[in-house]
Amino acid sequence: MVFFQGTYKNMKSISKKDYLFLILSGIATGLSWLCYFAAIAIGKVSVVAPIDKFSVVITMIFGFVILKEKAAKHTILGGLIITIGTFLLVS
Repeated sequence: MVFFQGTYKNMKSISKKDYLFLILSGIATGLSWLCYFAAIAIGKVSVVAPIDKFSVVITMIFGFVILKEKAAKHTILGGLIITIGTFLLVS
């Protein structure tokens, strides 16, 4: 993408630590997709997909607890709806 956007010149300003985290993030994302497809291969998509989407709620909780983000009412409501939907689809 940086080559298409012409911003590749700015890559020199990225630290080695940031590159490490970018690489680790890419590895984690790839492994996540492999696990997702493996779960679909051995389980029902109607059960696996809602569990996968529940990661949105977990991310929201981490944001509130670890990053001290403010929890807006609509965000909490959305998280509750996702949680209820996940439990309804899985059970």
